[in-house]
Amino acid sequence: MRTKSTLLGIALASVLAVGGVAAADFGDGGGLHGHHGGGEMMILHKLDLSDTQRANIKQIVSSSREQFKSSHQALRQQRDAFEAMSPTSAGYQAAASSLAKAEAQATQDRVMRMADLRAKIYTVLTPAQQSQIATLKAQQQTRRQQWQQFQQQHPQQSGE
Repeated sequence: MRTKSTLLGIALASVLAVGGVAAADFGDGGGLHGHHGGGEMMILHKLDLSDTQRANIKQIVSSSREQFKSSHQALRQQRDAFEAMSPTSAGYQAAASSLAKAEAQATQDRVMRMADLRAKIYTVLTPAQQSQIATLKAQQQTRRQQWQQFQQQHPQQSGE
């Protein structure tokens, strides 16, 4: 059983790596890795996934990660080239504009990849598991709201 949890953990950690800082979840709002690291993929740990479901999710994540790698590397090279330029260099503004467009496209592509990833994972789940996710998400949202309310009622004092 521990091996199954470890494998699922590795697969889910890979999803987080794929998503980077992407905001994504199975439904509305939230994030794939939640508000501060919990979120949807951690919810999968709470589901009673079969070995087949775990294997399917792992394959989906692996495929998505491979698609992400090449586009991420190309964008990283473009960022590095821009950062190496001096603001006084000829073509600096054009390079900035090109990088901005590439970053915007990369964000759009990442959001679409994450939506596709979530949709594929969701189809692996049974209707009962999908319902359980909705319940767990509602519980998380309630806890988040309670925490925010607590923080508002108990602001930290600075200078003490």
